[in-house]
Amino acid sequence: MRILVATAVPAERDAVARALPGPATETRLPAATLHGFRTPPHDYDLLAAGVGPALAAASVAGALTAAVLEGRPYGLVVSAGIAGGFQPEAPLGSLVLADEITAADLGAETPDGFVPVTDLGFGTVTHRPPPHLVRAVATATGARTGTVLTVSTVTGSAARATALRDRHPGALAEAMEGFGVAEAAAAHTTPVLELRAVSNPVGPRDRAAWRIGDALTALTEAVGKLTPVLESWDPHDPHEPHDAPEL
Repeated sequence: MRILVATAVPAERDAVARALPGPATETRLPAATLHGFRTPPHDYDLLAAGVGPALAAASVAGALTAAVLEGRPYGLVVSAGIAGGFQPEAPLGSLVLADEITAADLGAETPDGFVPVTDLGFGTVTHRPPPHLVRAVATATGARTGTVLTVSTVTGSAARATALRDRHPGALAEAMEGFGVAEAAAAHTTPVLELRAVSNPVGPRDRAAWRIGDALTALTEAVGKLTPVLESWDPHDPHEPHDAPEL
C-alpha cells in the first residue's frame, strides 16, 4: 500500500522521516515535493503541505491526483504534526489521535452564537477515521483518542478555549490542517488519520511554555510505533489489524 503523510511544515516532516528507514527519494510535483521512503510492504511519501486548511487541502489533493494519474493511488492519508492540547486531558508531550476531525470555525456567527455550516444546510464539518484502525493505532502508540479541531486562527485566550470546549466537549487538541487534509482524502474516497503530539496548551499564548522539541520527539516515536500497525492493516477488512503491537 502507498501511504501519504502530510505535515504542515518541514520540521514536522523531518520528525516523521526520522522514524522511517532512509535514504529518501525526492519527487517534484507542480506545487510540492514528496519525500519517499520504500519500506515493504508499504511505501511512504511525506509532504510538507503548508499551514492552514486551505493550503493543506490543495497540496494533498494535488498529491492524491498525481498518484492516481500515475496508476499508483494512495491507500491511506495521515495528517501528522504538533498541536495545542486542551488541558488537563492532553498534557504537553502527549499524543492525540483523532476519532473525529472537525472544522471548529466553519459556519456563521448569529445572535444566538456560532452555527456550524451543516446547520445552515450544506457542507460538512467532521470526518471520521476508520474506528478499527484508530483503536489499533491508539493501543500501539499510547495516544489519547478524541476530537482534533481544525482552526484557521489559533486560540490565544482562555475565553476562546472555553468556548471551543463548550461546543466540542470531546475535543483534545487543535491544529490547522487536519480538516483540509481530510477533505482532500474524502474527495478521493481515501481513509484518513490525524496524529498529533502536543507542544503547547490551548489558551493564552505563552511561547516560553511551549515544548516544540519534545513534541517533535514524541511524534517521531509515535510514527515508529504506527508503521508496524499499518503493515498488517487491510483497508478492506472491517476488523482489527492483525498482530497489532501493544504497549
